[in-house]
Amino acid sequence: MTMKLFLDLPRWLQWPLCCVLLILGLTKAEAAEPLFFIQLSDPQFGFCAKNADSLQETANFEFAIATANRLKPAFVIVTGDLVNKADEKGQADEYLRIAAKLDRSIPLYQLPGNHDVGNDPTPESIAAYTARFGRNYYSFRSGPVIGLVLDSSLMRSPKGAAKQAAEQETWLKAELEKARRENVRHVIVFQHHPWFVESIDEPDEYHNMLRQQRRPLLDLFQQCGVTHVFAGHYHANATARYGALEMVTTGAIGKPLRKDVSGLRIVIVRDTGIEHRFYHMGEIPNRIDLTAAKKPAAKKPAAMRPAAMRPAAKASAK
Repeated sequence: MTMKLFLDLPRWLQWPLCCVLLILGLTKAEAAEPLFFIQLSDPQFGFCAKNADSLQETANFEFAIATANRLKPAFVIVTGDLVNKADEKGQADEYLRIAAKLDRSIPLYQLPGNHDVGNDPTPESIAAYTARFGRNYYSFRSGPVIGLVLDSSLMRSPKGAAKQAAEQETWLKAELEKARRENVRHVIVFQHHPWFVESIDEPDEYHNMLRQQRRPLLDLFQQCGVTHVFAGHYHANATARYGALEMVTTGAIGKPLRKDVSGLRIVIVRDTGIEHRFYHMGEIPNRIDLTAAKKPAAKKPAAMRPAAMRPAAKASAK
């Protein structure tokens, strides 16, 4: 619409039209810029040498932090098992020493694994973790992403710290409702244990969340807009789905298991969705391309192709 046509409109119509155009303009402007983040899991200092030293974990984690400094992600998140032995101060000190090398412009988020707070957490083990590493559950915002960071060990085995488990559950439901109410574009959950590795109904194992817990919470996740859960613990890579929710289990930056390799996951977040890939340490790209992947051009029907491109007609039998 030209300015002349706009000015020729009755005044009573000009103001509502201005409001509509303003709203449309703001909506278009709100399209978020794409971003990427790096997920590291299970550095588990001390695991390779059975607590005798952390030489291999030091080398791997140093490489991962240097990679993040080079690529400049929106944030880095470490999904648990920061150390192998929770009461071994040297392991925690080495993790923190290297983590402090991350460029200060890049936020670092971390959460507890079962080696950090125990398979059956207690108020004392949780307090020891929070004193050393910070909160064991919380939320954060990065552009169009809200990250919900959980203490899955506490969820999986709440009996030893029932009060803390109930507080986390109440907090989580409030955060999910808030995200649903605000229609947040990308709600991502981060935790140590995967809810499941292959199937929502797989049996209870050491490496997954308890079966009785899965559907109630994962249904709530989906109702509140959660599309992805990123976890670790398995020391190998796996992806699976439950409805619209993708369960992403990421291999270790520390010692790998199950014939997997050490590495990290790069996650790209766009308005249109989330994509991710695990890279072993010898194949990490020099830069991350955030431009949307172009769809391959649709093939033209044969009648629309140049004659030279059409399959040759078979000769009629004489």
